[in-house]
Amino acid sequence: MLRRPRRLRKTTAIRNLVRETKLHVDDLIYPLFIVEGQGVKEEISALPDVYRLSVDQLEAEIQELKGLGIQHVLLFGVVHEKQKDSFGSAACDEQGVIQRAIKKIKTTESAINIITDVCLCEYTSHGHCGLLNEKGEVDNDHSLIALAKVALSHAKAGAHMVAPSDMMDGRVKAIRETLDQSGFEHISIMSYSTKYASNFYGPFRDAVKSAPAFGDRKTYQMDYANSNEVLIETELDVGEGADILMVKPALAYLDIIRRVKDYFDLPLAAYQVSGEYAMLKLAVKQGILSEAAIYESMIAIKRAGADIIITYFAKDLAKMLRE
Repeated sequence: MLRRPRRLRKTTAIRNLVRETKLHVDDLIYPLFIVEGQGVKEEISALPDVYRLSVDQLEAEIQELKGLGIQHVLLFGVVHEKQKDSFGSAACDEQGVIQRAIKKIKTTESAINIITDVCLCEYTSHGHCGLLNEKGEVDNDHSLIALAKVALSHAKAGAHMVAPSDMMDGRVKAIRETLDQSGFEHISIMSYSTKYASNFYGPFRDAVKSAPAFGDRKTYQMDYANSNEVLIETELDVGEGADILMVKPALAYLDIIRRVKDYFDLPLAAYQVSGEYAMLKLAVKQGILSEAAIYESMIAIKRAGADIIITYFAKDLAKMLRE
């Protein structure tokens, strides 16, 4: 007897019925770039339709997200150059831009899940994700203390989840212990457990003005030629108390997403990063690709094994999913 798989592709209704991979707005996290100042809503040139927002502009933004059904945001801070120092002190300031943004969002819409990026690169004068030693090298263990302080300041401000992106060894453990000892054992950690030293981060670094002043981040972010190393890095973060794992970037690393999902049973996020977004966005704007390619890229990330997708396309996707 001839097998006829096409029977299950005959109509839209049938295809929808048997579809293996589905995307829901609840799967999406939308990144927000928060800047100092008043009345700021500035489009990021390298990220069309993505904006830097001052805290006073957040109410309108959050209401728009709520109207689209988007419930999760990931906050990144952008400070003035004069606020940066070698220690990234502004990152844990009680009146810092992220700390104020958290409070503003909570008073605007309590149902929004607030996740905060925990890193030092946006706040250090040298642009590295950790503190430097006297040789000008990133000091892993010294950085853990600073990162834990940043996470604690976010928890005190009201964040629901912290997301360390620095790639220092042991930072999940340091943050977990600090939060627990301070009465914030209920705050979860979404760890950038697999973060590659990728060339796809360029537009993001422009958005937050965090390019390193010298050198690069290859001594702490992962070598993109490696796959087996993922299992070591992820197992360490699981053992240190991570609640959610992450692979970053996403589209160029679908094999890594699948591998992490096959080995570990924690929820898995994938970050469709700025370069991946910019390429698709510009291709659609130029008419090279249809907008359907955006949705297809998300299905690819979900199909690879991601439970959660961090994407600048969240608003576009929320509208598509309603249609």
